[in-house]
Amino acid sequence: MRILVLGGDGYLGWPTALHLSAVGHEVAVADNLARRGYDEEMGVESLVPISSLEQRIAAWQECSGETIESYVGDLCEATFVHQMVREFQPQTIVHYAEQRAAPYSMISQAHALYTQTNNIVSTLNVMYAIADFDRDIHLIKLGTMGEYGQPNIDIEEGWIEIEHKGRRDRLIYPKSPGSFYHCSKVHDSHNIEFGCRVWQLRATDLNQGVVYGADTPQTKLDERLATRFDYDGVFGTVLNRMVIQAVLGHPLTVYGRGTQTRGLINIVDTVECIRLAAEAPAGRGEFRVFNQLTETMSINDIAATIADAYPGACKIEHVENPRVEAYDHYYNVVHTALEDLGLKPSLLSATLIDHLFDVVERYRERVDQAAILPTVRWSDTESSLPRTDSALAPT
Repeated sequence: MRILVLGGDGYLGWPTALHLSAVGHEVAVADNLARRGYDEEMGVESLVPISSLEQRIAAWQECSGETIESYVGDLCEATFVHQMVREFQPQTIVHYAEQRAAPYSMISQAHALYTQTNNIVSTLNVMYAIADFDRDIHLIKLGTMGEYGQPNIDIEEGWIEIEHKGRRDRLIYPKSPGSFYHCSKVHDSHNIEFGCRVWQLRATDLNQGVVYGADTPQTKLDERLATRFDYDGVFGTVLNRMVIQAVLGHPLTVYGRGTQTRGLINIVDTVECIRLAAEAPAGRGEFRVFNQLTETMSINDIAATIADAYPGACKIEHVENPRVEAYDHYYNVVHTALEDLGLKPSLLSATLIDHLFDVVERYRERVDQAAILPTVRWSDTESSLPRTDSALAPT
């Protein structure tokens, strides 16, 4: 199968491309390298050093004998997207290519505008390219569990059967996104579902939980194949951040009361989920949604699991929560579809955490300790426009 991985230079996109290539698919990656630019903007780098895209591709060919094609360009440029799809002629497009951090989207008005424009426009351009070139192309879009919010009912896989005033219908599950980033993902989901209805596209929306892990079997073959390991307060994820804090002897920082519940998934399972979805595509006109997680834990439980696994002393400390979210909330997620396709979950264990401790120990001198704690608060606003009445007056 010919598979085009958008955002193929990123934390998930790169190991996904390797995994798909390793199992025999013909793979191309596309990226505008913006994630590397965020490092410069934020002043913090991946814990694990990252080779250039060209070096990565060359290393993969040396290790595997397989070739990965590459396209460098902006998905917000419709001409680039159309030309790329026409040239590579993919049967499946895996779409990771979006600004992926909730805190980044909440830094300021400019960051919110950038996130929503980049994410929504890029997805629309991909949809139009598929509709214009070949409507049998299967679009696999990475969504997020954060689209759902914290509802007081079970979270179904994308759709819900409801009864209202004596009538029944099947509707897209109601969304309550937790940031401007998550809002962009909700817009994507609605746009793609609309495209499936009106253009008879075929699409799979993968609502993914928090990803943890440093590598996959392919990225471990050569240090040039390594993927990112982000730990900072903007792009880092909770489990990876706490592992670093444990190794450095810092308290594990829990936001607020820590009773918030999250869905988790190992990066090894993420890349396998993509393979499973690609090899069993959605039907023509079908918008299917898979909840992509393997277990759920509270933030307190994550911290306790890491503290118990770490061989040395480990303290847990509660800090002010920069986010606006409920603490004691119901959280029961249906996530059976991918397991029905054959996913064998890699649950969080002492072995997996020990491996992460080893990775952090190897690169501990690269940690910028000042970047670990959160600096972005949901309740703050920073406008790029003058705060004067005259700025809003008509001309």
